[in-house]
Amino acid sequence: MTFQWTAVASFLYGEIAVLLILCIPFVSPLRWRKIFRFQLWSKISPYWDKAFLSIIVVLVVLFFDAVREVRKYSASQGIEKSANLHPSSYDHIQMKLFRSQRNLYISGFSLFLWLVLQRVIYLIMQLASEIESLDTMKTQVENAIEAAKKYMEDNEQLKRVLNLSKDSENEQAIKTENIKLKKEIQREKAELNRMTEALSKSQAEVIALKKQTEGLTREYDRLLSEHEKLQNITEEHHDKDQ
Repeated sequence: MTFQWTAVASFLYGEIAVLLILCIPFVSPLRWRKIFRFQLWSKISPYWDKAFLSIIVVLVVLFFDAVREVRKYSASQGIEKSANLHPSSYDHIQMKLFRSQRNLYISGFSLFLWLVLQRVIYLIMQLASEIESLDTMKTQVENAIEAAKKYMEDNEQLKRVLNLSKDSENEQAIKTENIKLKKEIQREKAELNRMTEALSKSQAEVIALKKQTEGLTREYDRLLSEHEKLQNITEEHHDKDQ
């Protein structure tokens, strides 16, 4: 195997090893992105696109060269077989055909895996970005939920304060009304006491007038009896004078 095909075969084995490493299940895309963002990779990244295209061009050239070799030795095999030449020449052509086919497979798989490797790395980086965005969204949602809970608690506390304020206002109104009622009751009691005193005084005056009337009646009866007595005496003197 010549140097160039040895290098292509080594490149193919390296691609297979890298793909197997990237397929390790317990390494997360975020970890791979951290690895790809090392300082060394950051220095290489400006040249990555050029290197990628250059390797593709080299592999394509080698692939078409291998295709040309396969077609060449396939045609030579038909010619040698129809000519019935020496068997060693036929074996030599078979060996060349085998090597060209091997080189075709090596270059073809190297080109294919190089494209796959590029796509896998791109998908890993994209998946890492999506995971990070999802984590950020989860954090924002959790913060929003916590803020909503806090606002709800503040709202409930404000409602309780307003209810307490309303209750205080109601209690103040009730107290004011009670004070008014107490004053009204006291005023009514004072009025009742005054009327009771006036009634008592009136009853005392009535009793005094009744006693005075009874005394006048007795005095009138006494005077009336004396008048009758005097009248009787006067009539008796008058009868005697006649």
